[in-house]
Amino acid sequence: MDADNPNLRELVTFRLGEERYAIDIQSVREIRGWSPATPLPNAQPFMQGVVNLRGLVLPVMDLARRLGGPASAPSARHAVIVIEYEGRLMGLLVDAVSGILGIEPGSLQPAPDLSGGGSESLLEGIITGADGMTSLLDLAWLVPEAVAEAA
Repeated sequence: MDADNPNLRELVTFRLGEERYAIDIQSVREIRGWSPATPLPNAQPFMQGVVNLRGLVLPVMDLARRLGGPASAPSARHAVIVIEYEGRLMGLLVDAVSGILGIEPGSLQPAPDLSGGGSESLLEGIITGADGMTSLLDLAWLVPEAVAEAA
């Protein structure tokens, strides 16, 4: 946390294509470069496969595909954000990590319901700034129960 403002919420920001996203820094365990993943049979289409993380089998999700975009073609330029969610580790494949953003508690705008169904949103909210908008992802939606159980 920022020593000048202990109320700031810190987020790790990253890119998928031209879009900017963020996740809470409290969930991030490490950021590492891409290394080829071993595909698993019968995995959900957005799962890239698994990698060896210091002796642990780490499932890696293609975040672009999970969010409804085309599958990524990972290269050395991509990054994997290792998160911990409900006691389990998972890797998120992203195009590039941008940095850390501190936001005031009231600066997160609610995400509009564009699904029309009123179902839970994949976004916790949207952060607006002089350089554009950043979507804050909701890890509860992002990591489906079946994937969390497999991890």
